[in-house]
Amino acid sequence: MKRQKVSNAVIRRLPRYYRHLTDLSQTGVQRISSSALGMAMNLTASQIRQDLSCFGEFGQQGYGYNVESLRNEVAEILGMTRAHTAIILGVGNLGRALIENFHFDRGGFRLTAAFDVNPALIGTQVSGVPIYPVEELEVYLKENPTSVGVLTVPQSAANDMAQRLVQSGVKGIWNFTNLELHVEDSNTVVEDVHFADSLLTLSYLISEAP
Repeated sequence: MKRQKVSNAVIRRLPRYYRHLTDLSQTGVQRISSSALGMAMNLTASQIRQDLSCFGEFGQQGYGYNVESLRNEVAEILGMTRAHTAIILGVGNLGRALIENFHFDRGGFRLTAAFDVNPALIGTQVSGVPIYPVEELEVYLKENPTSVGVLTVPQSAANDMAQRLVQSGVKGIWNFTNLELHVEDSNTVVEDVHFADSLLTLSYLISEAP
């Protein structure tokens, strides 16, 4: 089924839907109304219905939504059932922390490898993830087509690494380098994560609070 063009705001809310529905499912809730779900997410019932209508018809009038069924539908929409794979470039403090603590599998990703320039790390493993020399990146990607490259390299290497990922056919880049990447004329999607932006936003909000 071909979907209509979906706004970025709706896309950004989808993971929130999945998270709340997962929490409801784990506490034994079997069905929920759009009003109740909206209240939990600080959204209106109308917004809930409008968002979900972008992807099809879910729920029944007078019944609401079957929690587990809707959760599975949202997971499918998010691509969580498509067996995505990921690699990490840069096994410094942040890269290692992601490997050891972030549950890629819960988002439908399998973390298959990591790459670094440090000879002391190459040939070792972190939480079962093998670390290869960055010189072997293209060979690895040719033999192991990969959905997403996670960038945790220094800023000085960010654009070069991003371009190498793009040229190797990686579909997405999860960018933690705090640098705006230049990947024009590419079908590769870049998702930037700026910790500092989030903290400064919080700084503004608490400064403005009474």
